[in-house]
Amino acid sequence: METKIVDANKELLEFDAAAKCLKEGGLVAFPTETVYGLGGNALNPNSSKKIYEAKGRPSDNPLIVHICDIKTLDKICKEVCKEAYILAERFWPGQLTMVLNKSDIVPYETTGGLDTVAVRMPDNKVALALIDKAGGFVAAPSANVSGKPSPTKAEHVYNDMKGRIEYIVDGGEVGIGIESTIVDLTSKVPTILRPGYITKQMLEEVLETARYDKAILEENAGKDLVPKAPGMKYKHYAPNGELTIVSGNPETVVDKINTLVENNIKCGYKTGVIATDETVQQYRCNNVISLGTRKDKQTLSHNLYNALREFDNMEVLYIYSEDFGEDEFGQAIMNRLLKAAGYKRIEV
Repeated sequence: METKIVDANKELLEFDAAAKCLKEGGLVAFPTETVYGLGGNALNPNSSKKIYEAKGRPSDNPLIVHICDIKTLDKICKEVCKEAYILAERFWPGQLTMVLNKSDIVPYETTGGLDTVAVRMPDNKVALALIDKAGGFVAAPSANVSGKPSPTKAEHVYNDMKGRIEYIVDGGEVGIGIESTIVDLTSKVPTILRPGYITKQMLEEVLETARYDKAILEENAGKDLVPKAPGMKYKHYAPNGELTIVSGNPETVVDKINTLVENNIKCGYKTGVIATDETVQQYRCNNVISLGTRKDKQTLSHNLYNALREFDNMEVLYIYSEDFGEDEFGQAIMNRLLKAAGYKRIEV
């Protein structure tokens, strides 16, 4: 299969062709404000099967349905609660995904066999135009091989999906860099299943209360967990090298990572470090990538997946990362890092 790259800002006819392909059952990768998504017709069970096949993704890992008009929410969900409309009014289009009870028109192939469906409206003009032209309902996980770092550039998608999908719509580098917050509205208390840019504090500004799912920053104790949202059960975002997170006092963390790096270099192992602007000069390592300053967590998230892919390009065998979990958005970054590291962590 030939994979065509379409410039969303120039190739309007090709853009329309990509949308038609998507509507008719093909696969099209496209940008959102979070990461690039791998789109298929959410109401076509065969399209969802193709997404799982292209990604090598377990079929019980639910897909998120992307919409472009809040008025269509009740078509794919039944008994839409008032909290959903409150959140949509405040955060859509944007980085929030809501889990609701699905209607009969949404196939189980899209929901991973569940009676619930995850829905969001992306805050990206290219994405919204494509969804509209493709029929209004697009299932779209991140456009990467399952388990690998999510793509923030069209070239990342091409490296993973060349020959597996029909089109890649190139809308430039994305802004946020980590996936949307997912909140389950089918439980008694709105429950955050995946942290993201929209924090618990932000949710509680418009809802009476919200809580975190206990598995967010912990390794899932049960392998038989039924995931209600993407990323709850399986290892995700992982680079080729072995990633370890080092947590503790900043000075002690730097010293520990330098010791680990030194030992690896003596053994001939190529090693990398994920740092910040505040610490990057303190590491005795040739392969150090700063995600940015700790004063700007959005920059840290924006650069995370690109850094992990850069280490793959460097063919690094071991990667050590600082901890970023001081606040709620830091927890969103840590959720991705812990998944990428397979929960391998050193406390110092």
